[in-house]
Amino acid sequence: MLIVGLGNPGSHYENTRHNIGFMVIDALCERQNAIKLSSSSFEGELFKFKNHYLLKPQTFMNLSGNSIVKVKNFYKIEEVVVIHDDLDLPFGTLRFKKGGGHGGHNGLKSTDANISKEYIRVRMGIGKPEHKGEVSSYVLGSFNDKELLHLDKWILHSCRAVEALLEDSLEDVSSQYTIKKFQLK
Repeated sequence: MLIVGLGNPGSHYENTRHNIGFMVIDALCERQNAIKLSSSSFEGELFKFKNHYLLKPQTFMNLSGNSIVKVKNFYKIEEVVVIHDDLDLPFGTLRFKKGGGHGGHNGLKSTDANISKEYIRVRMGIGKPEHKGEVSSYVLGSFNDKELLHLDKWILHSCRAVEALLEDSLEDVSSQYTIKKFQLK
């Protein structure tokens, strides 16, 4: 299985909402003692544990699919999981689905164009800005203080869900790990 976390490269974007996928990949690498593979031809940071691969595309969000398709084709991987931020879900929610629309998410658009829509999505709700014109600054902004209090626990829960996907069906994982409503305190 190829597990991809969407985000943008560079320290400037490191702790932004748009990089929640990278944060989960980093935590999975640590939990699984993943080994970093070296290859510049994939346009991404690639790690391996057991027979699974973890990828953080370094192409910037809008071109994520370019990196994903290279790894998928080189290693002949059938099943892909993409972890991404989702503006349409409140902060702290976690949902799963296979296929579907991109909802305006440029990383998903690029992925769809490169490998089709038939991959598992781990949708991590980041909430919406007050005004539609603030979307870019919102997703590229840092989590607020209340969100930061819950971030590590949410990332850990998401890691456990992704690890469960390695053994269990999407339906089982979804019923066990979905977070429909999260209350910030």
